[in-house]
Amino acid sequence: MKILALEMDVPGVPDTAFEPHLRAEALRAWELHQAGVVRELYFRTDWPGAVLVLECEDVQAAKEALATLPLVGQRLIQFDLIPLRAYPGFARLFAPAQ
Repeated sequence: MKILALEMDVPGVPDTAFEPHLRAEALRAWELHQAGVVRELYFRTDWPGAVLVLECEDVQAAKEALATLPLVGQRLIQFDLIPLRAYPGFARLFAPAQ
């Protein structure tokens, strides 16, 4: 299942709290990418947050994978998880006319 993960603010976290964890965060993100869990990883241009596309069995598995990220473990960031399914509308183009 594809899951869209949108980073959300954790109220009260100062910008200086992130720096000590950024190298470990990048390493863990790389490991999840190499494992095929994180398929795509972006930063938004309209807000300073990350957007990840995950491939997991379900939303719970995505939560568990994201919990291994140091910034999540330190409660500096959190994610809104959105399960996705493929768009079925193209079948209308090839269905017999009625």
